[in-house]
Amino acid sequence: MVEGLRRVVVTGMGAVTPIGNDVGTYWEGLSSARNGVAPITLFDASRHACRFAAEVKGFDSAGWLEPKEAKRWDRFCQFGVVAAKQAVADAGLSIDDTNRHRIGVSIGSGVGGLLMMETQAHVLADRGPDRVSPFCVPMMIPNMATGLAAIALGARGPSSAVATACAAGSNAIGDAFRTIQLGLADAMVCGGAESAITPLGVAGFASAKALSFRNDDPATASRPFDRDRNGFVIGEGAGVLVLESLDHARARGATVLAEVVGYGTTCDAHHITAPSPGGTGGAEAMRLALADARLNPEAVDYVNAHGTSTQANDSNETAAIKAALGAHAQRIPVSSTKSMTGHLLGGSGGIEAVAAVLAIGHNLVPPTINYSTPDPACDLDVVPNQAREHPVNVVLSNSFGFGGHNVCLAFRRMT
Repeated sequence: MVEGLRRVVVTGMGAVTPIGNDVGTYWEGLSSARNGVAPITLFDASRHACRFAAEVKGFDSAGWLEPKEAKRWDRFCQFGVVAAKQAVADAGLSIDDTNRHRIGVSIGSGVGGLLMMETQAHVLADRGPDRVSPFCVPMMIPNMATGLAAIALGARGPSSAVATACAAGSNAIGDAFRTIQLGLADAMVCGGAESAITPLGVAGFASAKALSFRNDDPATASRPFDRDRNGFVIGEGAGVLVLESLDHARARGATVLAEVVGYGTTCDAHHITAPSPGGTGGAEAMRLALADARLNPEAVDYVNAHGTSTQANDSNETAAIKAALGAHAQRIPVSSTKSMTGHLLGGSGGIEAVAAVLAIGHNLVPPTINYSTPDPACDLDVVPNQAREHPVNVVLSNSFGFGGHNVCLAFRRMT
């Protein structure tokens, strides 16, 4: 951290995920190795090459959203706003006329309102332009989870929405961190939200050969770092943090869950989907986060990996972690929670930041499930199949996205 910048802490969290629709249930799922992958129920996937996903199950917005609002909103917006409200409630943060201009919102999304876009495209084709919903454009644009959360919370401070594909949630948290560091806001509600389990979303990723086609055994399809991995499993949901300056949190007596100490972001400038060879861009993002935090590699206790379960990502991320951490990479746990939640695209950085903070709070590292066959190209300690008690004071959380976007966030136990 640069001298004179404000310290930034996490004081609240919210989560809507394929293994739990609040932070407590989500953590219980992570720590017990719950699998969120199953056949698709959101639409008839019988004609699709991939017929399974990690859907959010039993989601009920009652108590968080007005029914009339929820009916109009795209699913990713519902997830984002509910997670944001959960996080603010968890933080015990009151937003009113005395502080609303100093509290902002930043919720990233890689795809935005794909369900709304797809549904209304069918309306246009089948029923004509006059029948397209007036909510079509507002609900399909990727910034609307941020916009609706700001409206719901009455937060009038800095507001933005990052769209850096699968790095979007982590970029949103990192940008919020910088905003508070620089004194431009006292608190930020930040994270990622996504809901792209639609006919077009699944078909598009399948056509790009990014998804696993393990239809005969979907529960084992997400298997990061395993030799037999063959693609990612698409997931949905949202993860949101409340970040505050340390002074602001202390002044109101807030409980501090962890400190955000580093943010590194780079671009591979290499390929529209493939990572740079050897994970060079990811490695540099990790180095930047450590330098920002003024931490040596040896200070890292756990890496929450991007770990998508694709051949290219997992081997290149392994190389990146080794390049950034040196020999220390072989001494620490490196796990992928996507083995349980699937890949939430722009929402993944949000729920994985929540997992990183919880790992610090519980001194417990979530596992990489479905791991059975080691891959020599992925030879780190991936915490196979069962959570592990382990002292956790510093966590790095990686997120890498199509277009070559790389983000690393560093979290530390509050001292």
